[in-house]
Amino acid sequence: MQSYEELGAFYLGRRYDPAAGVTNEPILYDARDLTTHAVCVGMTGSGKSGLGIALIEEAAIDGVPVLVIDPKGDMGNLLLTFPGLNADDFAPWIDPADAARNGNTLAAQAKATAQLWRDGLASWDQDGARIARFAAAAERVIYTPGSTAGRPLSILKSFRAPGPGVVENPEILRERVQSTVSGLLALVGVNADPLRSREHILLANIVEHHWRGGMDLDLAGLIRAIQQPPFQRLGVLELDAFFPAGDRMSLALTLNNLLASPGFAAWGEGEPLSIPELLYAKDGRPRVSILSIAHLNDAERTSFVTLLLGELIAWMRTQPGSRSLRALLYMDEIYGYFPPVANPPTKQPMLTLLKQARAFGVGAILATQNPVDLDYKGLSNAGTWFIGRLQTQRDKERVLEGLEGAAMAAGGGFDRDTMEKTLAGLGSRVFLLHNVHEDAPVLFHTRWVLSYLAGPLTREQIRQLQPAVNPGPQVVPTLLHRVPDEAAAAPAKSAQRPLLPAAAGESFLPAPPNVQVPRYRPALLAECTLHYSNRQANVDTWKTITLLAPLDEDSTARPWEHAEPYPNGFADVEPEPAPRATFGEPPAACLKAASYPRWEKMLKTELYRQHPLEVLRCTELKLVSDPGETENAFRGRLRNALREQRDVEVEKLRRKYAPKLARLEERIRTAEQRVQREESQYREQQTQAAVSVGATVLGALFGRKLASRGNVGRAASTLRRAGRVNREKQDIARAEETLQARAEELQDMEAEFQEALEAVRTGDGADELELTTVTVRPRKSDIAVDRFSFVWMV
Repeated sequence: MQSYEELGAFYLGRRYDPAAGVTNEPILYDARDLTTHAVCVGMTGSGKSGLGIALIEEAAIDGVPVLVIDPKGDMGNLLLTFPGLNADDFAPWIDPADAARNGNTLAAQAKATAQLWRDGLASWDQDGARIARFAAAAERVIYTPGSTAGRPLSILKSFRAPGPGVVENPEILRERVQSTVSGLLALVGVNADPLRSREHILLANIVEHHWRGGMDLDLAGLIRAIQQPPFQRLGVLELDAFFPAGDRMSLALTLNNLLASPGFAAWGEGEPLSIPELLYAKDGRPRVSILSIAHLNDAERTSFVTLLLGELIAWMRTQPGSRSLRALLYMDEIYGYFPPVANPPTKQPMLTLLKQARAFGVGAILATQNPVDLDYKGLSNAGTWFIGRLQTQRDKERVLEGLEGAAMAAGGGFDRDTMEKTLAGLGSRVFLLHNVHEDAPVLFHTRWVLSYLAGPLTREQIRQLQPAVNPGPQVVPTLLHRVPDEAAAAPAKSAQRPLLPAAAGESFLPAPPNVQVPRYRPALLAECTLHYSNRQANVDTWKTITLLAPLDEDSTARPWEHAEPYPNGFADVEPEPAPRATFGEPPAACLKAASYPRWEKMLKTELYRQHPLEVLRCTELKLVSDPGETENAFRGRLRNALREQRDVEVEKLRRKYAPKLARLEERIRTAEQRVQREESQYREQQTQAAVSVGATVLGALFGRKLASRGNVGRAASTLRRAGRVNREKQDIARAEETLQARAEELQDMEAEFQEALEAVRTGDGADELELTTVTVRPRKSDIAVDRFSFVWMV
């Protein structure tokens, strides 16, 4: 194992000396420092993208999931990993123009590139084995919202009601509502102030009303609710005074144009915009989810980033606190999303993230080549700055402003003149690392990345890398909008609407848009509240569910046995049927008032029997999954718990060994000083002995008497000095032996420390942890049928 492979440490490069160049000292960055966020700035050609990819590679190797917002298309290079370093692996990604400029064929250029990568990795003590380790550590996925080039993401599913953890917290709910509405309005070109825009206020109230009731929304339902809101007053004003019906219709038409646009269909396809699913793969491994938005226009990018940040903040605030790095957000170009003066929809959630994410172990890295367009007051929350070569003096001034703000926020000093001189001398791939958690800034040269840097990827290249997952158009459950075949067995048509007892509470569900003359079928609709409580499983939660049960003569005995959830609940219910509708003949039981109390009672029994809550338990870590939490999301949480345990154990080891290592280092310094002192005394005695010998010889040659007393004494003194020289030489040898012994003790202690570190369990064991399923049934006494009605469905 290389010296840079340490737990929780990111290998970024080597220390750089402006006079001597790159040194052999590795730069290891503590992963936990990223919970106070980082900013990376540098002009084109500074090596900023390479540093960003290196940071993401290190995070993945350490088991930290990463969300990558990629406005330029460069970060898809993280999928170009070739452990074998063969020319054939590189060949499909070689730019023919580069080969032509070098006078090479594609094959020759691929061979040269493979050799370049082998040599480059070797020069930084890396090889194909480390590439393989990175590739195996995390699943890397390219998502393309609004396109099927990669994996599509559906933003329309973001209107579904969030879980209890969000709905039950008013602050979290309102933040989620605000980001959702801001993102939607940005998509249609409305830059709405949440406090002043009547469009934003109306939509926010509609969305919050539905979500508080546990009701999902889709864009079609939202358009209907704009025309007929579920409330008649906003604030102290009547609805029509605040937002007249004609103006509401204009807003509805604007959103309807969006829904009717053929190009918008891709926004409804694919996986839901779910943070747990973006962070962890189905096998429990962390994900590097690259959200490629280079193909979108400015309004679409702003909308998507706003929705993503809102989802991330809502998820983050439902997580327990963490001192370890739980997840990382990397944005490759923040220009335009966090400006100093303007207030785009992305700015507020970004500021919230920077201020609050630390407590939850979520870190953000924001990169840009346009430092003058950043809100440095907001970025004073960032504890780490990676600063590369800058283009203009104005850029340097703004960066210095941000550094000074970060230093003041951390309570440290800041030498502006020295920092300015340092920034002026930066070269390509050389960065200044200013970390408020360290004593002083450091210059370093970035390491060679493990991923092949092919440049921005086109949509066709993304398809080659990762075939798009295209589930086709979203289909509503067949139970809800199925038009029975004429030849199929069905209740007879009736021109007249059957007369039902008052106990039925008769109402109507809307017909699908493609049905001009609907034929209604009988059904039951019920909205229920369930309470799940189990102290051992650490479960105490309430759940609202709406069930739709079609009725025929065979099902009236047990109508709820095959009922299915109805997502929109009673929000869809209409008091009158559609014009020219026909009706099927209801079963005889529907015409009896006594049937309805009986069916309501049967519903409670069916809810207890058929709707248990299942949670997962990890006995080893004494943790239980949250209601609705998927297994891969739970394993991701277990992985973070293991990482927290690891960080605590590593910190204990550091505290245990730090004094021992410090004492040995102090002894080595003392031994080195003794060697120097003995060598100095030795040289002094040599000089004195040489002078004494010279004086003796001269006296013997030129003195009046060869055997005079003075010459005899001088000769004796010379012999004594020669003896002292020999003793000093022996003292040097003994001091050097002591120094060598102390160095060996330090080496042994460091080896013992490294062995203890390697024995610490890492988060990689989350996949092997045994999980058991705990079934929690709703409390019978707390099962409530809140609304119950006979409905006509199409």
